Amino acid sequence: MQFQEFFRVEQKFDSRCIQDVPEAVRQEFDRLGLNDQIAPGQTVAVGVGSRGVHNLPELVRTSVECLKALSLEPFITPAMGSHGGATAEGQIEILAHLGITESAMGVPIKASMDVVSLGRIDAGPEVFIAKDVLTADHIMVINRIKPHTLFTSKVESGLCKMVGIGLGRQAGASNLHQYDLAKVIVPAARLILEKLPFLCGLAVTESAMGGTYNIRLTTADQFVQTDSDLLEEAYRLLPRLPMDELDLLIVDRMGKEVSGAGMDPNVIGSWRRDGGERKPDYKTIVVLDLTDASHGNATGMGAADIIPKRMQEKIDFQATYKNALTAKCPRAGRMPMIADDDRAAIEAAVSLNPDSSSAKIVRILDTCSLDTFWATRPVVEALNGKAGISVGQQALKLAFDDQNRILPFGN
Repeated sequence: MQFQEFFRVEQKFDSRCIQDVPEAVRQEFDRLGLNDQIAPGQTVAVGVGSRGVHNLPELVRTSVECLKALSLEPFITPAMGSHGGATAEGQIEILAHLGITESAMGVPIKASMDVVSLGRIDAGPEVFIAKDVLTADHIMVINRIKPHTLFTSKVESGLCKMVGIGLGRQAGASNLHQYDLAKVIVPAARLILEKLPFLCGLAVTESAMGGTYNIRLTTADQFVQTDSDLLEEAYRLLPRLPMDELDLLIVDRMGKEVSGAGMDPNVIGSWRRDGGERKPDYKTIVVLDLTDASHGNATGMGAADIIPKRMQEKIDFQATYKNALTAKCPRAGRMPMIADDDRAAIEAAVSLNPDSSSAKIVRILDTCSLDTFWATRPVVEALNGKAGISVGQQALKLAFDDQNRILPFGN
């Protein structure tokens, strides 16, 4: 099959970011002032999640240093629900891949899966908390504020979600995910915040280019308001493709560090998971690879239509199904069609169009990397004159290696 030529497209996002992240964290600790809430020698459980937060090692290490400077004794605890196969070893491995280790942070990591029930909220679910967290005199959480991949609300992914689900290990996560998350995250977080000694939370937003855009240290009584305020900022910063209709979207890779759903539904269209209005309407999606950082967890692959065999061979179905079931979203674990290789996958997708020579096709690296993408001429023509969009003049061809794996443009 003869593929259309592609053209490089760049779109301009708000790429401002904090240049000295550790100093910004220190300034937040100085601003908040925690001395009247603590006593020397007290312990602090620092909850750290599994998401690919851009400056996570610096955020965690500096927070730990600031806590030590207050004569406190911090330790790190995973706050990631059922990720890592819902095992202590798996969650420690995820943290290590993110640069969070005992040697790098200078503090212990406690990751037991044992939990304790704190009771039920009005919506019905029982709320759990990790036993490791209960041993601490104080609790701190660190998380990115961002649009959630499963629901829309005034509070989505952020400090409250980490408190309500993340610190509950697998028991808390699987229990709460049986319900409408938009209705239980804040009540669950409030129950935990009322019963446990939370010291503070460090919330961050990121620019469309991945840098840390904003950092805010806040006390527990302000978690809900902080999540809500920064969520508006996160939506404004969220990168998207500048078109609502495509015949084919080629995604070079998906993964858990890209999005909790592998591919951000806010980019590819939430209707692929939940139904509803097809906006944006990308008729066919081909995904070519699963990131190594996903450790085989291909949650979200059900949003793709076709994948090559090489991606299928990377999938850890036990980890994927556990995550999909815990998230109350079995569709996320569905298998797409399997093609022999990258070329066959793309050829199959292109063949779905009556006239392949006029198909609207875009290729992206992943759903977080949208400042640069590649598009066929019908797409480029529709983008002409759009503010913040620039199109290269050089025509580029899809190229494959001797195993029919796609090559980056220019190679």
